[in-house]
Amino acid sequence: MTATEAPNSKRELNRPDDAFGRRIEPFRRELKLHCYRMLGSVHEAEDAVQDTFLRAWRSFDRFEGRGSFRAWLYQIATNVCLNTLAARKNAPRLLPNDLLPTAGTRMPDGTSVTDVPWLEPYPNSFLEGIDESANPEARYLSRESVQLAFVAVIQGLPPRQRAALLLCDVLGWSANEAATLLGGSAASINSILQRARETLSKRYPDGRPAASRSPNPFEQELLSRYLNAWERLDVDGLVALLKEDATYTMPPKAQWYAGRTAIGNFFEWAWRAYESFRLVPTAANNQPAFAAYSRASSETPWTAHSIHVLTVENGAISTLTLFAKPLAQSLFSVFDLPHIIPIVTDDFPNRDQNSY
Repeated sequence: MTATEAPNSKRELNRPDDAFGRRIEPFRRELKLHCYRMLGSVHEAEDAVQDTFLRAWRSFDRFEGRGSFRAWLYQIATNVCLNTLAARKNAPRLLPNDLLPTAGTRMPDGTSVTDVPWLEPYPNSFLEGIDESANPEARYLSRESVQLAFVAVIQGLPPRQRAALLLCDVLGWSANEAATLLGGSAASINSILQRARETLSKRYPDGRPAASRSPNPFEQELLSRYLNAWERLDVDGLVALLKEDATYTMPPKAQWYAGRTAIGNFFEWAWRAYESFRLVPTAANNQPAFAAYSRASSETPWTAHSIHVLTVENGAISTLTLFAKPLAQSLFSVFDLPHIIPIVTDDFPNRDQNSY
């Protein structure tokens, strides 16, 4: 392929002998993260990056080295995301507690809500190689702005507010730079930024999310106890790890539960359907996470059940988000995990509990 030939498909951009592909490839991970924050979906983010690269290829002759190549790619990626949001009529990606009041004492009826664009988790493996050094112009640190709760909050912002907030407060762009990308004046960008920040201040009265970090030894022990509670079907052991006002959501089920008692009642009811679970430690959104496998009897293989993302605060679990079937099936592939594990438990991948 020569420099003047356009690719016939997105796949051609990934050819190892593609000089243009080699030039843009170093930006893939950070652009994918930006698109994930914009769209709330790891699958849509991947499609958006591929579309960005294809558009960049086709319009590269108009770029001609003017300005920053990275900023130009962000401009294309942001516009791709805005078009994606417009195509789904700006329907935000949600978690169940954004949609309905708590289920209280009612147990789910087993129905999955598939017509809602649910928020998806983001594997920590996709964050590797992204420069997380502090940007003095950014309001939020990179590790804060990928947390599941933060991504959920900004999904409720109008698309232009979301884009301006990410460009200015996460990436550290100036209002003038954001105006060049989004259109309008610096004053208009500052105005929509103010509205976006006001929305976030309702969720974060202190002005920012709690900084995420690697678990300390006490929290490592808590996560080990969480794994053991699931594998022993120990409801009391699980409840003991929760904050009194903890919340539990399980998209694509719309029901969610608040408080240790309600959560305990749910698991007392739900775990009756399973013979056992096995959990594999992983990480998502810079938070502890697990991939759970279940089986209905000792004679059947372990099958993909759910991806768990935990928020730990002051030595206890404050939020538990469990991405369940059928949503979980596609997420296991994203996390590079098998969907079926043989009956022999020694075949479980990555069972090192120090890998949270």
